[in-house]
Amino acid sequence: MRILLTGGAGFIGQHVLRAALAAGHDVLVLDNLRADVHPVPSWTPPDGAHFLRGDVRDADACDEALREVDSVIHLAAKVGLGVDISDLPDYASSNDVGTATLLARMAAAGRRELVLAASMVVYGEGRGECEVHGLSRGLPRTPEHLEAGDFEPRCVTCGRVLAPALVAEEVAADPRNAYAVSKLAQEHYATTWARETSSSATALRFHNVYGPGMPSNTPYAGVASLFAAASRRGEAPRVFEDGGQRRDFVHVRDIASAVVAAAEQPREGFRAYNVGSGTPRTVGDLATELATALDGPAPVVTGQWRLGDVRHITADSAAIRRDLGWAPREDFAAGVRELAVSGS
Repeated sequence: MRILLTGGAGFIGQHVLRAALAAGHDVLVLDNLRADVHPVPSWTPPDGAHFLRGDVRDADACDEALREVDSVIHLAAKVGLGVDISDLPDYASSNDVGTATLLARMAAAGRRELVLAASMVVYGEGRGECEVHGLSRGLPRTPEHLEAGDFEPRCVTCGRVLAPALVAEEVAADPRNAYAVSKLAQEHYATTWARETSSSATALRFHNVYGPGMPSNTPYAGVASLFAAASRRGEAPRVFEDGGQRRDFVHVRDIASAVVAAAEQPREGFRAYNVGSGTPRTVGDLATELATALDGPAPVVTGQWRLGDVRHITADSAAIRRDLGWAPREDFAAGVRELAVSGS
């Protein structure tokens, strides 16, 4: 199969590229090598891959890339929570306009198979368990509560603190920052495209991805990369809130295998799948593991907070296991050690 891989020079993209090549596929990478991801704007693809430098917002670049491909894996996006409100136009342009342009050109070229890199951020707080009302959506956290150190989400009906619960794909979306809004918009565009062109669109909602090659020299870097970079400098990782935020940390090689599995098994219409390890861990756990692996100082819990953050979001990935036969294989402790020694 000949695959167009957008964003293939990025952190996740390079792992997906290696997995696709190892599975015997022919891969063309389309990437604009944007400066906030690639400080040195050059990249050489591995043997067996082809590279076209271009932007998915450019219809001509998309048309050139879409010639003679069977399937598209769309990873190209601006990632991260964002620095401030001035990031809004870039998220909308990079993620929403980019996806809309690519899909329009796919329709024109008659390309009918898409795998979209989606994100768990679309769920917001997801849901939790209220001792009175059962599964409940968490109320948005307010600056007043966060400043007082009251970090836990509360039941929308009675205001009681919610116990964390796994989030399945049918939970309604509730994006709470610019990145989340843009990722949900990508899914809506893909849904519309799949319906109107009788095509296949599989959105993989990645949970917190970590592993070798994570960028650390950008304000949009992931938390695992930021913690590792601090430990390498001999500094204590700084953990926001009280460190009890629950996440599902999933290794990038497991993400890559899920992407390739989805590309090899297109499904009619639009379908979204969670992609997580299935084992919730706290942000504090991750910081401690990395500090220990790098023989650095213990993490410092700062109590600082960001309004766009969510408290707990952990996946139920049963559907992708059932439908695509995918399962995570990477051990968390070994993966953290690998990240620690990789220098990324």
